[in-house]
Amino acid sequence: MNDPVQILIVEDEPLIAMMLEDFLDILDKQVAGTADSVEDAIARVEAGGIDAAILDVNLRGGEKSTPVAELLAERGVPFVFATGGSDDSVDERFRDRPRLQKPFTMDGVAKALGEL
Repeated sequence: MNDPVQILIVEDEPLIAMMLEDFLDILDKQVAGTADSVEDAIARVEAGGIDAAILDVNLRGGEKSTPVAELLAERGVPFVFATGGSDDSVDERFRDRPRLQKPFTMDGVAKALGEL
């Protein structure tokens, strides 16, 4: 795959989402959209135009981003899981995917996207 440029951010904390947007801008990436719920993220994926995604594992209300990961995998869109937790928090089907550990750093985001 070519270097991903259009990146979807799935993150339920607005300040963290804004920080990721800033990091992506500095890394010369475009934000293809942000979503704070599975429903919003799925709608954005279905709209197309996404090269890759950063998925927060745990969203508000106990919601997990696994359904978004399933749709992205089905469509062949690479993604990175963002988590402050252990590997156990990621669905076992996707534990081979790159991770972005919280708290985020610019280098961490660049490295995670580079693993795609």
